[in-house]
Amino acid sequence: MNVSTEFIITGLFVFALAGFLGFEMIRRVPRLLHTPLMALTNALSAISLVGSIVVLGRQYSTYATILGFIAVVASTINVVGGFLITDKMLKMFKPRQKPAKPASGAADGGAA
Repeated sequence: MNVSTEFIITGLFVFALAGFLGFEMIRRVPRLLHTPLMALTNALSAISLVGSIVVLGRQYSTYATILGFIAVVASTINVVGGFLITDKMLKMFKPRQKPAKPASGAADGGAA
């Protein structure tokens, strides 16, 4: 095996290990801590989006450009989806408004 093949195999191994570890960590997070954790992962995803845009813009090689494009697409999906989910979860914690009570006599047609 040459150096580039070893580098690719090592990178894929680290990626698979990170994916498995991330899945197991998220699966075991209590529901109460899920929203702050999502906010943190959204920030990390935004950082990876900036990094992938830099890699895509530098055009090191065709291989790096393709991987940079894939990284930009995946990071963008992750950031947008994360913010949508976080917004939906934060709406669950807002107090519900009670329905307005009808004025006296309006509910029963004015009969007393």
